[in-house]
Amino acid sequence: MIRPRISGTAACALTLALACGAAGAQELKFAPGEDNRFNWDSYEEFKAENDLSGQELTIFGPWLSADEELFESIVAYFEDATGATVNYSGSDSFEQQIVIDTQSGSAPNIAIFPQPGLAANLAEMGHLASLGSETADWVKENYAAGQSWVDLGTYAGQDGTENFYAFPYKADVKSLVWYVPENFEDAGYEIPETMEELKALTEQIAADGETPWCIGLGSGGATGWPATDWVEDMLLRTQPPEVYDQWVANEIPFDDERIVAAIEEFGWFARNEDFVDGGTEGVVSTDFRDSPKGLFSSPPKCYMHHQASFIPSFFPEGTELGLDADFFYMPAYEGKDLGKPVLGAGTVFAITEDSDAARAFIEFLKTPVAHELWMAQSGFLTPYTAVNADAYANEPLKKQGDILASATTFRFDGSDLMPGRIGAGAFWTGMIDYVGGKSAEDVASDIQKEWEAIK
Repeated sequence: MIRPRISGTAACALTLALACGAAGAQELKFAPGEDNRFNWDSYEEFKAENDLSGQELTIFGPWLSADEELFESIVAYFEDATGATVNYSGSDSFEQQIVIDTQSGSAPNIAIFPQPGLAANLAEMGHLASLGSETADWVKENYAAGQSWVDLGTYAGQDGTENFYAFPYKADVKSLVWYVPENFEDAGYEIPETMEELKALTEQIAADGETPWCIGLGSGGATGWPATDWVEDMLLRTQPPEVYDQWVANEIPFDDERIVAAIEEFGWFARNEDFVDGGTEGVVSTDFRDSPKGLFSSPPKCYMHHQASFIPSFFPEGTELGLDADFFYMPAYEGKDLGKPVLGAGTVFAITEDSDAARAFIEFLKTPVAHELWMAQSGFLTPYTAVNADAYANEPLKKQGDILASATTFRFDGSDLMPGRIGAGAFWTGMIDYVGGKSAEDVASDIQKEWEAIK
């Protein structure tokens, strides 16, 4: 899928980092020791063990504007605890710039990757430093679905040996279904607990003469990407996660019958004229940003909308989450015994220029307080099970955090892990062809041919 970058300013090149991103001037957002939502003991313990006075740390990532300010509010605690100076720079061309910087020998100490596939590529070229098995074990023991996160950050290095290179910090949840509680209450509909119940609810709404879903695949040059999230969610609910991993790596072909079946699971919802607002033509032509608006019309044009945690940015102005709009977990099949899978995204931190301060920063990310301080602001979810969930700034964030912390399997957005020509090309256009009437087998076969062509 494509990840909408809601905020953005001109890129700040790494070479200008000193001018762009010193976090040291920031005051601490929450006074240490004064708010019992935060685990200050973990902060004081880290502070006692890490004196980096006079040292500098450079960090390069994709965050700009509001996200940059939020990250720097966390960095300020690291500086306060250690005496180090951190220079963060963000860029909306991060993916291109980090490759240039590492290859030219001007890498930052730490890079923040929104796409683990790119981190894997740099690890293979020898540009990342291993975080060690101890950190991998820590993630496995302290994150919900810990092995999933370890696997996400484990890559083959230059010598072909696999190591843990990328520490996951800040996650997004995609397996969400949005709805308007008042509409559900008026119609007497209940929140489905299983995929079987979700399908039954879909049929019930249609039988009542209403439209169950709003689905919009339009996104300019990225049209089609919302359907890839649907397919990925459906694959995780019909097959073990190992099949998902093999699919993403093309170790099984795109036109494998299990992948075709997952596409058809999406089609069960999207290709039924009675199930979607505007019919299949509406699914293809509606922009994803406009698609949820049908939830809020009177009478409602639809009752449910599948989309990631960012979508409230496109809800009508003044919408209050939890009251005017809410969400539930995209449920798993009761009859398939595949646990509680969650599809998501997020960022991983990797050391691109080793130093004591870089190692200490990774240790800082292991403290509960490094998570709780951002949880208490906005836009931050974590699978870290030891954090205080009451630190989340509001109930919707807390609920999303609970979905993440309750996951038995977490898988990163599959299309983001595929080669760009597939995950940000053939997969997108193939989904438009599929909703337009082409068979799942033919669409999957075409995508596989495209994949073969780039090998």
